[in-house]
Formats: sequence, C-alpha cells, structure tokens
Amino acid sequence: AARMAAPTREERTACWGARDEFWQCLDSHGDGAAECGELRRAFESRCPQQWVKHFDKRRDFLKYKKKLETEGYVPPEAAGKS
Repeated sequence: AARMAAPTREERTACWGARDEFWQCLDSHGDGAAECGELRRAFESRCPQQWVKHFDKRRDFLKYKKKLETEGYVPPEAAGKS
C-alpha cells in the first residue's frame, strides 16, 4: 500500500475550503440534505480519506456539544437507545 504523502499547503487549503462549504450547506439545509451531495463529493475528493473520517467525527462532536449547551445534559438512558 502506498503511504499517503502529507498534503501540500494548497491541498490542505482546498480540503478545508471544501469542508467549510459542505458544513455550511449542512447548517443551512440540515444534515444529510440532498442539496449538499455535490459539496460532499467535493469534500471527499479534496481531502485525504483519513481527514474526511476525522472531520465527520468532529462535526458530530461539535453538534453534540452545541446540543448540550442549548438543551442541557440528558442522561443516555433518558435519551433512549440509539
């Protein structure tokens, strides 16, 4: 397996830009919105796969954190099994 070279500065910038546009779209239309499919593909094509996984987790974490701040803590058992 070819070891992935570290992205250049241009590649990182392109990746972050694609991520930001994608996330903005999700913020406007809701997660999983069809409107954001194109941006999702751009995000995936411009970022290393590891980064895509990392950013997806990061977004889930940030959304969870925001939810805690707005709604307060809900014990897991009260939230129902997911």
